[in-house]
Formats: sequence, structure tokens, C-alpha cells
Amino acid sequence: MAPNPLRPLASSQFDYWKALHLLNRAGFGGTPESIRALANLGLSKAVDSLVDFDRLPEPIVSRRPPGPDGQWDSSIMRPPTAEEQAVATAARRANDEETLARLQRERGMREVRDREQLKELREWWMTRFLETNRPLEEKLTLFWHGHFATGYRTIEDSFHMAQQNELFRANAAGNFRKLVEAIVRDPAMIKYLDNDENRRQRPNENLARELMELFVLGEGNGYTEQDIKEGARALTGYTFIDDSFVYREAEHDSDLKVLFGKRGRWDGSDFVRFMFERPGASEFLCLKLTRFFVTDLPGSPSVDVREFVTALARLFRDSRFEIKPVLRAIFNSEFFYAPTNAASVIKSPIQLTVQAIRSLKAPVRSVEALTAATDLMGQALFQPPNVKGWEGGRSWINTATLFVRQNFLVYLLTGRRPTQSDWATTSDSCDLTHLLADLRQGSDPGEDLGAESTARFLLRFTLASKPHPDRIATLVRFLESTSSAPENDRLLGAMTLVTAMPEYQLC
Repeated sequence: MAPNPLRPLASSQFDYWKALHLLNRAGFGGTPESIRALANLGLSKAVDSLVDFDRLPEPIVSRRPPGPDGQWDSSIMRPPTAEEQAVATAARRANDEETLARLQRERGMREVRDREQLKELREWWMTRFLETNRPLEEKLTLFWHGHFATGYRTIEDSFHMAQQNELFRANAAGNFRKLVEAIVRDPAMIKYLDNDENRRQRPNENLARELMELFVLGEGNGYTEQDIKEGARALTGYTFIDDSFVYREAEHDSDLKVLFGKRGRWDGSDFVRFMFERPGASEFLCLKLTRFFVTDLPGSPSVDVREFVTALARLFRDSRFEIKPVLRAIFNSEFFYAPTNAASVIKSPIQLTVQAIRSLKAPVRSVEALTAATDLMGQALFQPPNVKGWEGGRSWINTATLFVRQNFLVYLLTGRRPTQSDWATTSDSCDLTHLLADLRQGSDPGEDLGAESTARFLLRFTLASKPHPDRIATLVRFLESTSSAPENDRLLGAMTLVTAMPEYQLC
């Protein structure tokens, strides 16, 4: 590692392939044309174009929420009105089973509608991944969804999931401390971690524990079990009514507390403030960002990674927990582009799906099929496995998920599902001829580009690092053996071979 772990890459070294690396990691890949445009900006402007996404127009997504005025319907899982409560109370007192059964059926119908809206929400977000002109915004929204993990099966309110999703998007590259202050007031998080049951007479420690252990400081890093108990007392009375945060003073423990050695009548805002005075608040998140964007190799972080994280954490503290300076430092750094950090992140199911479609211009065909496929690969949007979120890394790959990944990529390329045969030539196949546009610059449009140059480009474009000579030789043999076939058929066959390579799973 250099004396300055955050030393920027020399601008003269930022080329087409480093622009590809940047677009894959800070977004979901892109076509050769978009990569060339990014490379032509130069390093600093290329990074700014991705990080300063809020300067771009709000994405116009072809799929809209189905609720009133194109918004998510907040009324599906609303609390009962005073009149409805009175009817239910009277029915229970009178043992009116018919009325109670009707109320239960109406509740069941609302639950069905809510699950339908969640399905729409998942498909809307998938569409936004595919169509956005602000890819880093969506990638960060996904990062926060895994970091502050909550699941619909516990919350059972699709509107609260939509609210939280927008909270993450609005603060995607904002201030980490402000996001934590918002998350302790977020109805979905309050419900997921039972803080609606956290009362002065009966404190619930779930939210306080996960704030320190998983969200801000890291497990066992700079806090004690007593801090958890006192933090839970500070968060008493933090609840919600319908879709809004409510502070119930009567349920808040206003007695003296000792948090991180400080004595006072602390509340939730004090609790958050004290956490951000601990060194772990900067180091923990910077390590997670490094693993998400730079390298996620198994085992303990190397010395170089630790030095990089330490330098990022110092910058994070100096910027008062603003996220943009950290992102800018990561994507400008020489370390980010180091050969050792190429092919060091396993693509999540969302990354695999969205990157394949955006880079290959594959037909979307069915957004429902895309969300179903990512579920099978282990990443169900709005349903992380637990409060720790998705483990990521090697957990994405096993015999079952690898089989789904490969079959899914064939479906994207050809339109053929695993149960169908004769996949190579269909009217619904992906047109891959655009991939060779860069190679054709300065040559006759009808000229044969040559098997070796085509193979080298396709492999370098689709794999995360320089291809092994054996891979080049394999693809050259295929291209030479199919030289008389139509160009797109040859490219489809070649890309099917490439996407089946283990290296394709890396980013």
C-alpha cells in the first residue's frame, strides 16, 4: 500500500477497461458505448457523473405504482376507524360470530391486496434498477436495504416497505448520522425490531442492540451490555401510528441513564449522538462499503484493506459522516483499480441480473420472471433472510443457485426457458451485434473482425479481469467453427459459453 492509501489513480491510467470496472462496481455495468463515453470524461469527471447523481433529472420509470395518483396505496393496512373499533368491540361483547367472521374476512382481503401491492413494489424496483439513469443511487439504496435489513413477512405492510425504500433512496449518498436518526423513527424498522413494544415499564432491547451491533458500531465494538440496556431505555416511547412516527412521552423512561459512561436523562437522539462519538461508527461502515464496492475476498481483511479502511474512516469522520466524500475517494483511488481488486466481488443476484440486461441490451421480457429468478438465486427484494441482511460473498454460490444463474442467463440471451430445447435461434433472442461496435471503429462494417480479436474483446468485456489464455483459446475455437453462421447466432453461442464460465460470476 502506498504512503497515502487513498492516493488517486493517475488520470493518464484511466482507460476504457477502468471505466468498465467503475461502471460495474458503482452501478450495474453498461454497453460498450456508455463505457466509452465514461472513459472519455476522464477519471475525475467520470466519478463525479456517478456520485453526483442528484444533479441528474429524476428517473422516469415505465412501471408506476398502482395506487391513487400513481402512488403506493397507504390505506390497505390502515388501523381501524373509531366506528370499526366500536363495531368489533360490540360484536365481541355480544358474541356476534357472524360480524366477527365478516370483519376477519375483510381483514383477510386487505392482506391479500397488500401482498399484491408488495409484488408490484418489487417489480417496480426491479424496473427502476434496469431503467435508471442514476445507477449508483439504486445500488446504494440496495446497500442500505441490506444494511438496515427489514422483511415484509414481519412488517406485513407494503406501504411501510415502500416508505423505507424511499428513505434509503433519499439518503443514499447523504449523511450517515442523519440516516440513523431517521431509521430509529421509521415505522418499518420500529415494527421489525419490536420498538413499538418498548415501554418504560417493559423495555425491549432489540432496536438498541442492533443499532450498535449491526448498524453503527459493529459487534462487540465499543459498547457493553449495559449500554444496550440503557440505549433501550433511551428509545422507550419511540413508536408509530398508521404511517407516521410518534413519540409517546408517557411511555418514555425519563429517569437518569448512563450511556457510554455519560450520565443524564437521555433519549433516542442522545443515544444516536453518543454512538457517533465512538471510533467504530466510521470504521464499521467504511469496511462494509469497501467490501461492497472494492473487494469482498473471504477471510480477514488484508493489511492493505485495513489501511484503506482506516484512511476512509478518517475522511468519514472529518466530513462529519457525509457519504459522498467517501464514495468519491473510493472511486478515484488507485487501490480501487488495483489488479488485486479486479474479480474480487461475487455478483449478487440483483447485480447479475441487472448488469446482464444493461450491458448486453437483453430484452426484459417479464419483470415478474426477473424477480422470481432473483428469489431463487437467494435475494428476494424486501425480504432479507434476517436482521443481518444478506451475507453476500460466497453465500451467493452453491449447486442450486449456480444452476439457476446459468439457466437464467440462457433465458436472458435466447428467451428460452430451461424446459425448452433448440435455444440458439429464436425470434426473441438478444441482439448482441452492438457489442462489436468499438471493434469496428475505423474498419469496413462488413469486414470480418477475426476470431481472436472478437474473443478477446468479448471475454474482457464480460469478465471482471483479463481472461486466461485457455478461455481465449476456447472461444476462438468456437468462433472459427461457426464462421459460416450469421453473426448474431455466433455471438449468442459465444456469450452462452462465456456466461457459463465461473469467472462470469465475479464483478
